[in-house]
Amino acid sequence: MEASEKYHIITYGCQMNEHDSEKISGQLQDMGYEPTEEAENADIVVINTCLVRENAELTVYGKVGALKKLKENNPDMILAVGGCMMQKDEPADRLYEKHPQVDIIFGTHNRHRIPALIEEIKSGREQIVEVWDEPKEPDPETPVKRKNNFQAWVTIVKGCDNYCSYCVVPHVRGPERSRREADIISEVENLVEDGVKEITLLGQNVNAYGQDLKNSTSFSGLLEKLTGIEDLKRIRFMTSHPRDFHQGIIDVVRYNDSICSHYHLPVQSGSTKILRRMNRGYTRDEYLKLIEKIRTDDEKAAITSDIIVGFPGETEEDFQQTLDLVRRCRFDMAFTFSYSTRPGTAAEKMEDKVESEVKNERLQRLMKVQNEISKEKNEKLIDEVVEVLVEGESKNNPDTFSGYTDTNKLVIIPARPGLQGKIVPVKITEAGSWTLYGELLD
Repeated sequence: MEASEKYHIITYGCQMNEHDSEKISGQLQDMGYEPTEEAENADIVVINTCLVRENAELTVYGKVGALKKLKENNPDMILAVGGCMMQKDEPADRLYEKHPQVDIIFGTHNRHRIPALIEEIKSGREQIVEVWDEPKEPDPETPVKRKNNFQAWVTIVKGCDNYCSYCVVPHVRGPERSRREADIISEVENLVEDGVKEITLLGQNVNAYGQDLKNSTSFSGLLEKLTGIEDLKRIRFMTSHPRDFHQGIIDVVRYNDSICSHYHLPVQSGSTKILRRMNRGYTRDEYLKLIEKIRTDDEKAAITSDIIVGFPGETEEDFQQTLDLVRRCRFDMAFTFSYSTRPGTAAEKMEDKVESEVKNERLQRLMKVQNEISKEKNEKLIDEVVEVLVEGESKNNPDTFSGYTDTNKLVIIPARPGLQGKIVPVKITEAGSWTLYGELLD
């Protein structure tokens, strides 16, 4: 292969998808490809898809269509589309029929097969559709190309057993499968030796870690063991299911400085009626008591959440209960969405759908309430000194750097050479709903 051959990866969706793309990148570089920021310069383009929301699915079709011209100009370019969206028959078949320019379609369970699939295309095979319904073999260790050398994602559990009625993840990622504790610890130790300062433990429900393994430690036990790794400065984790969240997790976070005091606990709705229809496994009151417990035991904790509005059957009264819960919990931040029907889920067959106009209007009201709360909480940090892990140049201004506190607050500071990858003290001088601004303390 020519040394100049390049690849470009487009990723949609969650941190699990981002981490999968890092693994795809590592595999391609192991084959000799070099990364490029521009799809038009690439010899292979990989789209890693998401199916959680309809907008993500439509975006993928649009992106594949836009790449058609590139394929016409460069027939030798390989176009591969994979990930969660391809695990469902309808989207995969539709893509196959509508966009014959796609060379490879792969799923979530055979991502490690990408090098072999590419070689088949290069040897003359016209088109490959390889989507496994379930894992056929243990995931082999593959190279990983991280975005920087001081942060890393570490998957601890794959799949999900919860089957929330709105969620397609269990259908495309499969059942929960925990990794061996020894393998996780070994991976983290190797990452730290390689210069990593911060890891984020990933799982659709990290609280479920170890429940499918014999003689395995719990999630809180795993956290405790990871704190013993020297030079590992920060440990994050996501996502936690409120139903499985327990006191042991609060305690291990509270008493170990290296574990970030940030809890992402998706509530999804403030109405017990809607939570039951969602199959979430807890009530409104149980969730409120959990938040109260965290706030009492870990005063510096930041709590974020996910909320869906317009789920089938949601009345104005149900929505008002969601607004009331948000005001009581005072989340540091919440990711808010209007419900969209997902193929193959229990909610797809539910009647009493909420009109789009009503969903959009409720979403705007919810965002307004949460943005005000986020700004109020951030403004309390003005004149405070926080520790920031500097990630590098900020998105909108090359003269500034951005980074995050241990409570996952985004902080913007003036750029200065040599700061990237360092944890530095910053005095907060200004605050918005989503972003803090500060000055570096020498």
